[in-house]
Amino acid sequence: MVISPKHIQILETAEKLFAAKGFECTTVRDIAEEAGVNLAMISYYFGSKAKLMEYLFEHRTGNIGMRVENLLKNDSLAPMEKVELLIDEHIERAVQQQRFHKIMLCEQVINKNPVIIKVLRKIKIRNTQIIETLIKDGQKKGAFKKPVDVVLLLSTMIGTVNQMLINKTYYRDFNKLDDLTDEQLQALIKKRLSNHIKKLFKAILTNEP
Repeated sequence: MVISPKHIQILETAEKLFAAKGFECTTVRDIAEEAGVNLAMISYYFGSKAKLMEYLFEHRTGNIGMRVENLLKNDSLAPMEKVELLIDEHIERAVQQQRFHKIMLCEQVINKNPVIIKVLRKIKIRNTQIIETLIKDGQKKGAFKKPVDVVLLLSTMIGTVNQMLINKTYYRDFNKLDDLTDEQLQALIKKRLSNHIKKLFKAILTNEP
């Protein structure tokens, strides 16, 4: 489906409401009213609320395959440098798309809607397989160890990033960072997350000290 500005307007409105009220408690009428569009337009574009959610997931995660494909073709970067780029890009996406990541987390914890869970599982498997190609390329070049549990590797990154973003206030309080603005705190968390996850990945993937 070609994504038009109107599609994006509806998707972003749905994302806002899903994050605030939850998928089950948000109606298509709520989305239409908030987006300022006709109810029939949402049905025409997406078919159903569940399908709209699926398009939202694709909208937010669909570029990963193209990104990895471009990295695989880039011979100027070492395998670990490519992985580190993906780490920084994931952290940046998580920070910029906190509502979307909240929806993903909540839907998996609640686990009430089998349609949404099935869509989530499909997208997670697809994206994990895509990242696996990058890991295997590094293994072929002798840069990465074998074997690597890619699911555990990505779970380490995703879980750590999610927990840090959820617990920003706790991190501020524990580290006595009251003098920082929200923007400064966010920048600090991004930097420390990047360094921490890269160290973990390097230890797991390579034989380097």
